[in-house]
Amino acid sequence: MLGAFANAFKTPDLRRKIFFVLFIIVIFRIGSVVPAPGVNVVSLNSCIKVSQAGANANLYNLINLFSGGALLQLAIFALGIMPYITASIILQLLTVVIPRLESLKKEGQAGQAKITQYTRFLTVGLAILQSTAFVALARTPGRLFPGCNEALLYKDDWFTVTIIVLTMTAGTGVIMWLGELITDRGVGNGMSILIFTQIVATFPTALWSIRKEKGFGIFFVVIAIGLVIMAGVIFIEQAQRRIPVQYAKRMVGRKMFGGTSTYIPLKVNQAGVIPVIFASSLLYLPVLISQFQMEEKWAVWIQNHLVKGDHPIYMATYVALILFFTYFYVSITFNPKEVADNMKKYGGFIPGIRAGRPTEEYLGYVLNRITLPGAIYLALLSLIPLVALVLVNANQNFPFGGTSILIMVGVGLDTVKQIESQLQQRNYEGFLR
Repeated sequence: MLGAFANAFKTPDLRRKIFFVLFIIVIFRIGSVVPAPGVNVVSLNSCIKVSQAGANANLYNLINLFSGGALLQLAIFALGIMPYITASIILQLLTVVIPRLESLKKEGQAGQAKITQYTRFLTVGLAILQSTAFVALARTPGRLFPGCNEALLYKDDWFTVTIIVLTMTAGTGVIMWLGELITDRGVGNGMSILIFTQIVATFPTALWSIRKEKGFGIFFVVIAIGLVIMAGVIFIEQAQRRIPVQYAKRMVGRKMFGGTSTYIPLKVNQAGVIPVIFASSLLYLPVLISQFQMEEKWAVWIQNHLVKGDHPIYMATYVALILFFTYFYVSITFNPKEVADNMKKYGGFIPGIRAGRPTEEYLGYVLNRITLPGAIYLALLSLIPLVALVLVNANQNFPFGGTSILIMVGVGLDTVKQIESQLQQRNYEGFLR
């Protein structure tokens, strides 16, 4: 493993790509700690210390996770990569509904470039909405940091608010550009690496807070449990059901094609981290709305039951949403009918299964059976931070569990595989053996 890392740095172009990625990451992290203009940093730091891990930690957990803690620091990269993720998910869902987007997806690289352009525009729009809503909450510090009454902004006028909104929106645009630079000139997927960076950036603080509150005993126990969880996640993420496919021989002109065997890989976790993001976002919306109607009975009920992560109603709702969105997302991203039609078109068939509708029904049956353990796996993994909230008295930024561990493992495996493939092109052994 260490020898493979040495070989990666011995290769000039690969070494240049790795250093370029590290340079972009440094710029990205600097922008995550530089406050937006008009923000009172002294009052902000005071409010962060006064605030207890509770409602605010649950309410803004998802966005704050993807911003590496920059959200609650009102930094210029406060929104992080979240608007781009939301825009990408929306476009992916609309591709199934809108025929124009579906035709663009089938056009190949040119159509994908057009969809990417739409994603950028939607990202900017979402960034404006999210930054406006967040700055509006920042004008009343008690909603962001319970128990804090200090003014977070030097001036509470429309000009200052507009400048902060424009700065955060521009920061989201810069993040998109940095991610595309990594994809074009570096190693791995740029957006994924930036998400990975922001999540990893919260680890030292989260672990050290556990050490300060619980001592070294619990600290090492948490690390040991984290390593076990990480190994389990790697095992599940790599697990797949391989459906064998045989292609019949056929003559095209004077050439013979086909006669090969391959397989359709169906992953146990076919949906990835998307169901967790959907469930967290859906739970986030009613809590956000209730912040503006604190006196209403329904708002009080939401604050009592859906804000605290250790509440049974919150956990049950969270698990139910993850199970639902796992099946929902898999159903729109993997179309058994389309796969069966493509196999039939090119002379492919599953041994023992007739081509056409029987193949479609068989693929749907296998997909439904394999999605259930994947959905349960996501639900259990997402409950780890909530259980830690009860057992270790940690906040919901508990490092080993939920969205963070899924993204870390997924991005890490993908990046290592890309580096390995480039090493193998130069006759090196690579990382994975």
